[in-house]
Amino acid sequence: MPSAVHQAREALGTRLRELRRDAGLTGRDLANLAGWHSSKVSRIEYGKQNPSENDIRAWCLHTRTEDQVPDLIASLRGIEALWVEWRKQLALGTRRRQKISITLAEQTRVFRAYDPTVIYGMLQTAQYAREIMSLGVNFHQIKDDLDGGVAARMERQRFLYEGSRRYLVLLGEQALRTNIGGREVMAGQLDRLLAVTGLPNVSLGIIPAAARMPLAPENAFLVFDDRMVMVETYSAELTITQPREVAVYAKAFSWLSQAAVYHQWARALIRAALDELLR
Repeated sequence: MPSAVHQAREALGTRLRELRRDAGLTGRDLANLAGWHSSKVSRIEYGKQNPSENDIRAWCLHTRTEDQVPDLIASLRGIEALWVEWRKQLALGTRRRQKISITLAEQTRVFRAYDPTVIYGMLQTAQYAREIMSLGVNFHQIKDDLDGGVAARMERQRFLYEGSRRYLVLLGEQALRTNIGGREVMAGQLDRLLAVTGLPNVSLGIIPAAARMPLAPENAFLVFDDRMVMVETYSAELTITQPREVAVYAKAFSWLSQAAVYHQWARALIRAALDELLR
């Protein structure tokens, strides 16, 4: 079990133990009320066993904390889908993963994207996207279906121009200079960024390299409305749906936004990176 999953399970168990203690119940008391084996409460509280959704409902019923049910169930569902290994996710190629992203885009109205080192997928050119995906194909040694994967990512970009969706994007200045694909690919990508700054539903902020940071930068993440966060690592994709944790990422995005520049100042940084590239 990945350590993050184990830690999340222990955190859920700790919250449930606190509810039981606040209700003045021993573990045996709660087990008797719920009709469980006496060891079940201890296994759940110490992260050795996942409760079911019905277990959580019973727990809250007997501790008189039924207002906690939605939040606790969201935590449980987040644990169950916490890690999806990239090799499993990409086993059928990059196109399938991009199709999942299209479904998420259809269901979302406000996107918040933060990436300190590379360009956010919705703003990528086809050439840049191909280079990024090829890195993943080579690293994970998965099926090479780059044509289909790139085509699906480009298809997803239609949402930039359809409906009332909003895209709030934060990039580190390093993302303008991280060499993905070489000079021509990067020049095309920077031109693309200059173009999307004119879209009415896109807010593009660039965090200057010398900016004083209000928060330490960590992994790139995406926030879908206020319901889900996705964090990508080298080995896995972390999906977060627990409302309190989603709120933490929303707060992190807000704080990081304070270090960014926008409009003509963002365009000036993009042009400076492009000029350096072309010199």
